[in-house]
Amino acid sequence: MKRLRINSAALVAAGILLSRIAGLLRESVFAHFFGNSEAAGAFRAALRIPNFLQNLLGEGVLSASFIPVYSRLLAEGRTELAGRVAGIVASVLALSVGIIVLLGVFLTPLFVDFVAPGFHGDVRLLTIQIVQILFPGVGLLVLSAWCLGILNSHRMFFVSYAAPLCWNAAMIGTLLLFGGHETQRSLAMTLAWGSIAGSALQFAIQLPFIFWKKTADGRSIGAEIRLALDAKLAPAREVFRNLGPVVLSRGVVQLSAYVDGMIASVLGVGAFSGLGYAQTVYLLPISLFGMSVAAAELPEMSRTTGSQEEIYATLRKRLVAGQRTIAFFVIPTVLGLLILGKYIVAALFQTGRFGAEDTLYVWYILMGSTVGLLAATWGRLYSSAFYALRDTRTPLRFAIIRVVLTAALGLLFAFPLRPFLNTVLLRTLHLPEPKLPGIDVGLGAMGLTLSAGVAGWAEFLLLRRALQARIGSTALPPRYPLKLWGSALAASLGAVAIGRFLPLRLPVAALTEVLAVFGIIYGCLALAFGIPEARRLLPRR
Repeated sequence: MKRLRINSAALVAAGILLSRIAGLLRESVFAHFFGNSEAAGAFRAALRIPNFLQNLLGEGVLSASFIPVYSRLLAEGRTELAGRVAGIVASVLALSVGIIVLLGVFLTPLFVDFVAPGFHGDVRLLTIQIVQILFPGVGLLVLSAWCLGILNSHRMFFVSYAAPLCWNAAMIGTLLLFGGHETQRSLAMTLAWGSIAGSALQFAIQLPFIFWKKTADGRSIGAEIRLALDAKLAPAREVFRNLGPVVLSRGVVQLSAYVDGMIASVLGVGAFSGLGYAQTVYLLPISLFGMSVAAAELPEMSRTTGSQEEIYATLRKRLVAGQRTIAFFVIPTVLGLLILGKYIVAALFQTGRFGAEDTLYVWYILMGSTVGLLAATWGRLYSSAFYALRDTRTPLRFAIIRVVLTAALGLLFAFPLRPFLNTVLLRTLHLPEPKLPGIDVGLGAMGLTLSAGVAGWAEFLLLRRALQARIGSTALPPRYPLKLWGSALAASLGAVAIGRFLPLRLPVAALTEVLAVFGIIYGCLALAFGIPEARRLLPRR
């Protein structure tokens, strides 16, 4: 069982890593051509609207409502019924998304005013035009998420999580092909069409693995899948019954991101764009470590059978092991972003129109994000446990609390407490204040990521308390995270000492050397402390 869990999580992580590396490369090329310009802010704001619908109806929703039901049917050997359920879900998704996309194209001006109320004039008009181009890609990405649900349930993790490589490749190709001879406004419109092409590729690349790749019994995974609109089938009704709370849960979480975007648009177009660059970086460990473990665990936890105590014992074991794996990778990531973030941002984005002042600004936003990084990754794992228990309402309640806290604290940190961030914090850390056009109120964007982190901890603690009251204790021994924090702090200090002698004019070389020192010190100390997760990384003899 442990071997299966590790291999599944590793496959998810490998797929996510490849797609995220491609995403970072895309952002680097984007920064080269757009920097923190008005066109950059318009494109990022425009991308949020279709992304909202994709997240609302895509991977997260299907993972919580479809995968537990579909995986359970497969575990029971009811493959024909599982195929019928999959076909019904695909049909309903296709019909629903088609209607939403059609309405969305016509209602785009209203969406833009909600997402970016601080945008006016040409910036607002450009944002509207980009959104109207991007909307049709939503349907393709939602169907791509349906493919992911099918493949994950059959333990084919790598393909589904590596598929976004196609979307990133299409975006990068568009920028490189047209970026040298188009204006920023024209390039933003062209890039939106490149996004549509990438969405189609991301969906298409998964289809052969569902309908044509043969399994051990000589049949394809999708042999039993038939498109239909049948609301009477009991397992299908269970999927759609679970869908409501999950859609609401994803909706309120997405609403939190939209509130941040609304506040950032008031702070300035540059603040909106800077927040987007920072999110690209700090979402990487959440996806790579939190999502990889949670995604691999969900179908396995959903397949668990036996008495109630046996099921709970299995869940406890998996949750503890999952938390240990996540902590081993995320704790050093927290300190790495906090202390070494300048080198990371410079290596990824400092080129062309993205200068040294932009690097400082995005690094400071990253500092705020480190507060809730561990909570966000652990929270994904605990939410998966609730979904495996067919409980979608408990995560919804706590997601609502998180959103309310994020909004309240975001307004507080972005405005009344902004002078504290601008002066006291930077002076205490002896850090210069970045001076950038298009950013009217200093480090308000840092307050947004900081408030999201605090709210993330509140959500995680509520999730853990509710689940432990149901299945028993899942807490880690205190000594384990303390060893990791100590190892990561020592590694950070060692890397900083080396970094003082490395010029940022060669950002990639500087980052490589700094991270090499960090990784060696952290790994050696973890081995010295006897951390099992560190020993597993050593090559086997």
